[in-house]
Amino acid sequence: MSTGETVKRTNQTDQGDAVRIVEEGLLLRPWRPEDAEDVYRACQDPDIQRWTTVPTPYRREDATRFVTELSPRAWAAGTGAPFAVCDPRTGELLASCGLISIDPVLRSAEVGYWTAPWARGRGVATRATRAVCRWAFRERGLRRVVWQAEVGNHASRLVALRAGFRIEGLLRLADPHPRGVADGWIGSLLPADLADARAARDRAGPRSLEARRASVFGAPQPVLFARSAAGTELRLRPLDEGDLDPIVRTCRDPETLRWTSVPDPYQRSDAEYFVREHAPAVWRRGGGAAFAIVDDADAYAGVVELRVSPTDPLVADLGFVVAPWARGRGYCPAAVVAVCTWGFTALGLARIEWRAHVGNTRSRRAVEKAGFRLEGTARHALDLRGTRTDAWVAALLPDDLGIATDAG
Repeated sequence: MSTGETVKRTNQTDQGDAVRIVEEGLLLRPWRPEDAEDVYRACQDPDIQRWTTVPTPYRREDATRFVTELSPRAWAAGTGAPFAVCDPRTGELLASCGLISIDPVLRSAEVGYWTAPWARGRGVATRATRAVCRWAFRERGLRRVVWQAEVGNHASRLVALRAGFRIEGLLRLADPHPRGVADGWIGSLLPADLADARAARDRAGPRSLEARRASVFGAPQPVLFARSAAGTELRLRPLDEGDLDPIVRTCRDPETLRWTSVPDPYQRSDAEYFVREHAPAVWRRGGGAAFAIVDDADAYAGVVELRVSPTDPLVADLGFVVAPWARGRGYCPAAVVAVCTWGFTALGLARIEWRAHVGNTRSRRAVEKAGFRLEGTARHALDLRGTRTDAWVAALLPDDLGIATDAG
């Protein structure tokens, strides 16, 4: 049977036991009782338990109930269309993919999926999702398929993007996992989007900007390396609990309070929020990254943060604070070059901007040493303790660092 051919037997029952989809090198069929052991084995995976609604811990009786009760009941009631995704030659279980929450009035449904640990890295979930959606549009007459995932589930987001879904926004208080966050991403797929997705893959494949960033933010935040002009080895790593006290000392420094918008007076709770909530949320949402600057002994020297613009995905804003005891050592220019290089190469940025209150010559010297070019003064561009102030504006482009990119 050729790839791309979808088959639906003429003697299909309401339970869906005769529905078969053979497409893109996969066989999708309803679940069978004999699948229980493979389902149990797959759902021992920590990622499946973390990001889906399967019970935790996952027991054999949970797998048996899923394949013998829940799945057939969804087919019979018309509320869902859950498929086992298999290798068409060997019959090996590869994934789960199907429709949940079918709304016949709105002709809409939500797609859900997971991939068995032994089948990952082969595009199974993406291919299965496209196959299920094509079947839903052709055979069930749906006009829309919805995708939802907890913010931070970049693996699921990447599958949705590659399948052609448009990520349309943030759903607050979605349906949080007990160990997750409250907000969710939401997107949708229309019949025309499947063709558009194929055309986009032909042009750019998985290197589309959104898919590229989903891959980046779906992995742990990296550690970057830099070297100061004096030869000191530096690392840019995720913030941790050991940074709390030096952050407090840095943010109580008069120069920090004079030129930044950190709270005044600065409390330890402010540092705890920054380290435990703000920085992880920036990475989880795919909005950028906050790095601690540390020396070769892991001594804290400051923070540098790159924030992707919410209105222009090719532009990011740079911010940093250097600890008083680390100033004048050339740490900041080296850290700025490292984080900007990462932004251009990993995130595909086309421009990184810096703004600072006019008069903050120390910050200006640091970015100019890193290669930023001053572009002018923006009048009343920033707020400083309730007063609008003028700001110097500078920018760095990939060419300024000798980086060739395909951005834009």
